[in-house]
Amino acid sequence: MMEVTLLSKEGNHVKVALDEKVYDVDICMLEKNVYSIIHKGNSYNVELTRKNATVPPTPGGGQGYRANLNYSVYDIDILDSHAKYMRMRRHKGAENVAQANTLTPPMPCKIVKVYVKPGDKLKAGDSVLTMEAMKMQSNYKVSADCVIKEVLVKEGDNVMANQTMVTVDTQTEK
Repeated sequence: MMEVTLLSKEGNHVKVALDEKVYDVDICMLEKNVYSIIHKGNSYNVELTRKNATVPPTPGGGQGYRANLNYSVYDIDILDSHAKYMRMRRHKGAENVAQANTLTPPMPCKIVKVYVKPGDKLKAGDSVLTMEAMKMQSNYKVSADCVIKEVLVKEGDNVMANQTMVTVDTQTEK
């Protein structure tokens, strides 16, 4: 299965990641479910069909499609940035996830509320801040006991993906 992530779209110009490799392409719909894709001067016609149109996609799961290209069939999962974020959050919820020393958002967001200040001692599961991305608010929580070292954002700030918002020290005294 190939993972396709929509990174940006302006008119017919689209930036996508196919299994983490980024492509700039021009896409034009020729007819229902048939698209012309131009990449580096080469033109490709692709037919996309939903794998199971009667079942809605699961939250964070993206849209499952079958792509017919050059007499070959590919199963793909198309993720917009919201679906990718939800998938990432679901996987981060796994047990034994180590707490990073920097807290960064997976996508551009706006800081709605900051709950901590330098020196605050947090327990695993405590909220650090609330951020808004794609009209959805999420609480950023720590996954392990830690102490806040720096808070580099304030309420109302617009933050880029992977920009450091808060630094923490995971070496807390017992």
